[in-house]
Amino acid sequence: GLLSTDPATVPFRGHFEYRWKVYTDLRKTIQETAGSLTQFACGYQQLGFTKDEETGRITYREWLPPAQSMSLVGDFNNWNEGATPMSRDAFGTWEVTLPPEAIPHRSKVKFCALTPDGSKVYRVPAWIRWSCPDLGKFGSTYDGIYWDPASSTDDLCFKGFTAPRPEMPQSLRIYEAHVGMSSIEPKCNSYLEFAKDVLPRIKESGYNCIQLMAIMEHSYYGSFGYHVTSPFAVSSRSGTPDEFKALVDEAHRMGLLVLIDLVHSHVSNNADDGLNGMDFGQAESDSYFMTGDRGYHRLWDSRLYCYKNYEVLRYLLSNLRWWLEEYNCDGFRFDGVTSMLYHHHGLYMSFTGNYEEYFSMQTDVDAVVYLMLASELVKSLRPNAIMIAEDVSGMPGLCVPVAEGGIGFDYRLAMSLPDLWISLLKEAKDEHWGMNHIISRMCNRRRGVEKTIAYAECHDQSIVGDKTIAFWLMDAEMYTGMGDDGTQGTVAIERGMSLHMIIRAITMGLGGEGYLNFMGNEFGHPEWVDFPREGNSWSSAHCRRRFDLADSGLLRYRFLLKWDVALHALEESTGFASDEHLLVSSQHEEDKVIVFERGELIFVINLHPCNDYMDYKVGVREHGRYKVCLDSDAYDFRGRGRTVHDWVYFSAPEGVPGGPGNFNDRMASITLKVVPARSCTVYEKLLEGHAQQTGMDTPVAQAIRHAVDAHEASAEERREMADRVQGA
Repeated sequence: GLLSTDPATVPFRGHFEYRWKVYTDLRKTIQETAGSLTQFACGYQQLGFTKDEETGRITYREWLPPAQSMSLVGDFNNWNEGATPMSRDAFGTWEVTLPPEAIPHRSKVKFCALTPDGSKVYRVPAWIRWSCPDLGKFGSTYDGIYWDPASSTDDLCFKGFTAPRPEMPQSLRIYEAHVGMSSIEPKCNSYLEFAKDVLPRIKESGYNCIQLMAIMEHSYYGSFGYHVTSPFAVSSRSGTPDEFKALVDEAHRMGLLVLIDLVHSHVSNNADDGLNGMDFGQAESDSYFMTGDRGYHRLWDSRLYCYKNYEVLRYLLSNLRWWLEEYNCDGFRFDGVTSMLYHHHGLYMSFTGNYEEYFSMQTDVDAVVYLMLASELVKSLRPNAIMIAEDVSGMPGLCVPVAEGGIGFDYRLAMSLPDLWISLLKEAKDEHWGMNHIISRMCNRRRGVEKTIAYAECHDQSIVGDKTIAFWLMDAEMYTGMGDDGTQGTVAIERGMSLHMIIRAITMGLGGEGYLNFMGNEFGHPEWVDFPREGNSWSSAHCRRRFDLADSGLLRYRFLLKWDVALHALEESTGFASDEHLLVSSQHEEDKVIVFERGELIFVINLHPCNDYMDYKVGVREHGRYKVCLDSDAYDFRGRGRTVHDWVYFSAPEGVPGGPGNFNDRMASITLKVVPARSCTVYEKLLEGHAQQTGMDTPVAQAIRHAVDAHEASAEERREMADRVQGA
């Protein structure tokens, strides 16, 4: 287990033994009371609204021990508080059963409760499957919506999933997307529009997985979906539950995995619209939340779950099963895991890697045990499901299986990498960047033990008040210099585009075992994300994605997108991101050159702003012949075309690695004709019979060319369609 593979954990054996005991004791209790963990996670079959398949009778149940009385109200009974009273059992669960079809499909529902202080409140049910505001009233509160499409004659009713779930790829290339802001137009996009217009773009670009933000219902749009109000409901801004199912089915039809950005670390403090409305000031044992200051996140202004509470565990574990089985999703990106792992929530902490920071009295064992149960549940329901943790602390064992003493995630996000790039762009000219600094940050992870998803930037860097990498690089010239006149553009534009491509290549090549990109950043989306709010007069002008900029044949954005397509094609054809072989053979501070091996590929990065290097020697892993398969300086990417593509490089022996006179600890070397300034060039080792003649592409280069050409053809079709629409 973890104690044997990581000796640094041995002094904390007592912590792990205690954690394991809490986990096994809780697991035993669940098995004794519910039969199994998977059965325990079927709460949505007993709580909330359920329908007896034989009789058609509708039962509504709500766990709310402090309520003095409760009744179900809604359109079905004209919101009459006395018409549908509920009864309470010994465990604090309220219940009422109604005749078949007593509540119409899509009708509004809430419950009315008398609180311990005698107040009367109306609340959205905790297990509600859809929730909407009154669209005719600005600022109106949310109502629960009774969702029973099987009782409807609506022709748009989802008929069932038809596409098979995609097989697990050798490595994940994740497209982080927000459905609402995915339209080219300044509006809130729908699930069906996203499936029709955006999914094809994602597939054509070479991604194999989408990570969907803001799917769980949230009353405040500007929260980016992280202030969840109804965890079992899909966001009504973009459509219905059936329409979201159609999106998932279409993604699967295209071979794309679907991950949900899951928020179990906290919940919105909005009592009128969601789960926080269940807090009547009751004891912790009767609440979804911790009491006192422990129940609030000071920075996020949100409520914190009480993970040791039996009914909270039922609620959250059932929520995981709900998204896997009801919506056929393929896994989760768990948001805010650092906040869950520690009582201090990571606030004002600077983690140094000292293990005492991870395993101490500050560790929230109840939350850790919940995550262990969540991992066990997800893997028991779907062994290939993906679990990704957003953790900035770097806790050891987070991505080690539960059976081996870990918490059970498959991947962690490399959250330090965006910070690296932003700090370099903000604080130093690129001629002063340290090669050793870049390499040490890229490789600072638990390689071989725990997997990492690398990314240069995500949605965090796109939010108003921050800047994307493209904007840090090109700033105001993005408004004036992105028109394509056939040249490399101004000094700022050429520098910006070159470094934009290099940063992505280094991050994908060195930073992890998978890769993530936020929607639009692949082509250097200009400006920032700003959701409609009072401060911007409720405008959606900056809450959209201008995919049309990358489609245009008159703008330079398309070259950044082509590079992204080429990188994904390189990874798809070689599998380098999942290859265990990773070695940095050179990090030359004066030359500003980095050479590293990933799988069978040789990456040569020149970050010097002006120096081209002729006859430049680089070490290689094996003897053989090598040839360029990808080049950021190529004309295809609006580069200067300095790299020699036709040449086949034959290796020269370098003796015993590490011995006298050996070069860079490699058994062989090749001498490159030119290593252009500000470029990334990737070399492929040729197999016998491949590319014997000059002018022939390597097999990998051919695969890249095919992917780029196919993408270009699709972009041309979109341009022609846009022209026809504009003409009409």
